[in-house]
Amino acid sequence: MSEPTTRTTVAETSSPPTNRITSALAHVVTDLGRNGIFVALIAVVVLFSITTSGVLLRPQNISNLIVQNGYILVLAIGMVFIIVAGHIDLSVGSVAAFIGAVSGVLVSPLYLGLPWWAAIVISLLVGAVVGAWQGFWVAFVGIPAFIVTLAGMLIFRGLALVTLGNQNIGSFPAEYRALGNGFLSFLEVPYGARGHIDLITLMAGGLAIIGIVVQSLRTRRGRQSYAQEVEPLGWFLLKMALAVFGIGAFAFALAQAKGLPITLIVLAALVLIYGIIQNRSVFGRHVYAIGGNRHAAELSGIKTRQVDFWLFVNMGTLAALAGLIFTARLNLAGPKAGDGFELEAISAAFIGGAAVQGGVGTIGGAIIGGLIIGVLNNGMSLMGIGIEWQQAVKGLVLLLAVAFDVFNKRRSGGR
Repeated sequence: MSEPTTRTTVAETSSPPTNRITSALAHVVTDLGRNGIFVALIAVVVLFSITTSGVLLRPQNISNLIVQNGYILVLAIGMVFIIVAGHIDLSVGSVAAFIGAVSGVLVSPLYLGLPWWAAIVISLLVGAVVGAWQGFWVAFVGIPAFIVTLAGMLIFRGLALVTLGNQNIGSFPAEYRALGNGFLSFLEVPYGARGHIDLITLMAGGLAIIGIVVQSLRTRRGRQSYAQEVEPLGWFLLKMALAVFGIGAFAFALAQAKGLPITLIVLAALVLIYGIIQNRSVFGRHVYAIGGNRHAAELSGIKTRQVDFWLFVNMGTLAALAGLIFTARLNLAGPKAGDGFELEAISAAFIGGAAVQGGVGTIGGAIIGGLIIGVLNNGMSLMGIGIEWQQAVKGLVLLLAVAFDVFNKRRSGGR
């Protein structure tokens, strides 16, 4: 009886070269499908680089792209958690406008004239209170988030108008403005005929490369130690090389412009913190469990109401931060600030792979979705395309992204 068993085992473990190649190709195709949103970002960048004759990838334009879209990326980080839990927040644009108005009154020398840091802290606390207000109605009263935040859209837009007296407030301290339009650049060296290049930005890019390489190697070795399947070595090295090249080129471009944007530093810190919350915290696992099946999550002992409440507190705080960044960048708090912010944030989350039904979505995907929107806006503006066509194109991209998600679910046997 032992001889046939031995022959079967050998036959199963021996893998012809053709089978190995087929398996490797299948893994590559699956990986590309899993990271299709990143491939889409590269395709959009290449397309507009060609149509704008390379203007899109000029150092100054890359720097502007980050600064101009920082507030949307901040909102997208909070929105993806809301959507994963099965909710939606339509009020973030109005909340951002309201907090921008509050911060303007607090920091402006013509009004209260508080220190810039005190104005920022108070504004973030007000944003948290706003989030707690909406979270209370959603979590403990049981009103659907769509209705609560739709009401919040009207309430906080009105409060923004009241706070500003229906007029603009401007001219803020330089330290406050640096949050939305400042750069970390104090170690510049001459760089040929192009002027100067910032070494701090290059060092930051180098640290980012080291971090990604180390983390990728640790993840791969960890899977191998548990006898889990890993991607082919060649494909792994190719992805690492592309990541190193992309980060290096991005850092080099910023170093040639004005340096490291303060907005980018804030974003990097948020991505790191919320990435840990998403992947390595009990709260993050509870959010995904609630989005996947709320009833099952309740039966398993998860306090769904408390999770929902803190999700909206978090969203209110991030909306406040987005409002601060936007107000600081413009050096102006205006009644019309925040118009359409909620649509941009929701679009970024869905384009980045968040599922309409909840339970699916990542911070990285939301950031890439936000960058796609930013590149679309920037590229079409450089081409001279009118705002009406820009809106139509972004709407079409959102529709196709959600349709792709629905198609994938049907193909995999989901509902």
